[in-house]
Amino acid sequence: MISEQLVDLSRLQFLVTAMYHFLFVPLTLGMVWILVIMESVYVMTGKVVWKDMTRFWGKLFGINFALGVTTGITMEFQFGTNWAYYSHYVGDIFGAPLAIEGLMAFFLESTFIGLFFFGWDRLSKPQHLMVTVLMAIGTNLSALWILVANGWMQNPVGAEFSYDTMRMEMVDFWSVVFNPDAQAKFVHTVSAGYVTGAMFVLSISAFYLLRKRDVEFAKRSFRAAAAFGLASVCSVIVLGDESGYTVGEAQQTKLAAMEAMWHTDPAPAPFNLVAWPNEAEQKNDWELQIPYVMGLIGTRSVTHTMPGIHDIKERNRERILSGVNAVVALESLRKNRQDAAAKATFEAHKADLGFGLLLKRYTDDVRAASPEMVEKAVHDTVPAVTPMFWSFRFMVGLGFLMLALFSLAFLSTLKVNCMQKPWLLRWALWMLPVPWIASELGWFVAEYGRQPWTIYGVLPTHLSVSNLTVESLYASIAGFVAFYTVLAIVEMYLMVRFAKQGPGSLGTGRYDNEPSYADAH
Repeated sequence: MISEQLVDLSRLQFLVTAMYHFLFVPLTLGMVWILVIMESVYVMTGKVVWKDMTRFWGKLFGINFALGVTTGITMEFQFGTNWAYYSHYVGDIFGAPLAIEGLMAFFLESTFIGLFFFGWDRLSKPQHLMVTVLMAIGTNLSALWILVANGWMQNPVGAEFSYDTMRMEMVDFWSVVFNPDAQAKFVHTVSAGYVTGAMFVLSISAFYLLRKRDVEFAKRSFRAAAAFGLASVCSVIVLGDESGYTVGEAQQTKLAAMEAMWHTDPAPAPFNLVAWPNEAEQKNDWELQIPYVMGLIGTRSVTHTMPGIHDIKERNRERILSGVNAVVALESLRKNRQDAAAKATFEAHKADLGFGLLLKRYTDDVRAASPEMVEKAVHDTVPAVTPMFWSFRFMVGLGFLMLALFSLAFLSTLKVNCMQKPWLLRWALWMLPVPWIASELGWFVAEYGRQPWTIYGVLPTHLSVSNLTVESLYASIAGFVAFYTVLAIVEMYLMVRFAKQGPGSLGTGRYDNEPSYADAH
C-alpha cells in the first residue's frame, strides 16, 4: 500500500505550486483584453493618452506574465516527477491538450508579447493593434487547453480503459475537447480573470485619483476598468450558474458537499443559504433555506431530484462492491490476456473499476477487504463538507460584493465625476485583493471537491503518486516555497514600484513623477 504521508506531501506540493501559479494567471487573462480595448481606442481616435495607457498597463502586464510563465512550467514537470502512475495511466488523454497548449497557444502568446513590447516604433498602428489582439487570443487559448485537460479530470469523457495496455486510452478526441465540464470551466475561469484585470486597473486608478495625480489618465483608466469589470462580473455570475449545472450533471457528490445536502429532498430541492454542517452526525445543526432554488439551479427542472450525501454513499457502496469484481478480473487479465471468464467479468463491472480501486488504500488484496474497510472507502467518496460549503459561499459572496462595486463605479463615470466620491475610490482601492481570494477559493472548491479522485470516478489519488521518499518531498516543498516566495516578493516589489510611479515611468514628459536624468541613469 502507498504511504499516506507520501500521498499527502505530493498533494501538498502540487497545491503550493498551483496556488502560487494561479496568483499570476487571472491578472494575465484579464489585463490583456483591457490592453486590446485601450489600444483600439487609440487607433480609432489617435489620442496619445490611450497609447500611453496601453504602454503603462502593458508594462505591469509584462511583469506578471513573466512570473506566471516561470511558475507554470514547473507544474507540468510535476506530472512526471510526483505523479508518475497518473501520467502512465491517463497520459495518452491528459497529455494531448497540454501538448497542444505548449505547441500552439504558448508559442503564439510568447511570440506576440515580444512584438507588443518591441514593435511600437516598427509597426503601424493597425499592425500593432493586431499584435495585441493575437497576444490576447494566445493567452486565452493557453487557458482553454489547460482547462480542457482539467475538465477531463473532472468529467472523463471520450476515453475507455484497455486491459491490453492496462491504462486509459482516448477513443474520441472531440468529446474531450467539447466536454461540457471543460467548456463551462473555461468560460467561468477566463471571466474571473477578466474581473481580476479590471479590479487591478480600477484599484490603481482609484489610488491616483485619491492622490489627485495624473487625473485625466486615471479617469480614463477608471472608466475603462469599470465598464469592462461590470460586464465581466455579470458574466462570472451567469457562467458560474452554468458551471454549477455541469457539476450537478457530472459530479453530484461535489455538488452535495458544496450545498451540505445530507438528505435527498423532494424536487425541486431547497437551497441552503447558510447552514452549520455537523460532519460527525452527518447533518446540519441549523440551516436557512430558500425553497426550490437549488433544484432549479442544479437540474433546470422542477421534477428531477438531487441526491443527498446519504443516498450517494449508499450508491457508492454498491459501486465499490461491484468494483471489487472488476479489480479481481483485471488482476487475472494482467497474468493472462486470453482469460475469457475474466474478460466477461471485467466487461460487466468495468464502469466501477475506479471504485474498487479505492480499497487499495486499505489492502493490497481487495478480495480480503473487511466490512470496516468498505465503510472507510465509502466515507472517502465524499470530501469534507464544511470547507466545501463555506469556501463556496465566501466565493459567491465576494462575487456579489464585486458586482456592487463595479456597478457603482460604472454609474459614477456616467453621472458625476468619480473624483467627487472619495468613499467609492477608497472602496475600490481596498478591494484590490478580493478577486484573487475569490479565484483561489474557486479552485479549492473545484480541486478539493474532486477528492478522493485524481480522475473523477476512474483513478483514486492515493494510486496516482510516484515512488518517492518522504525526505525528498519535504526538501522539494521547502525549495518551491522559498523560490516562489522570492518570485512573489519580486513581483510585488516591481508592481508596487511602477504602480506608485504611474505613467510617469514611461518618460514621455506628460505625467507626474517623471524620472530625472540622474534617476534614469
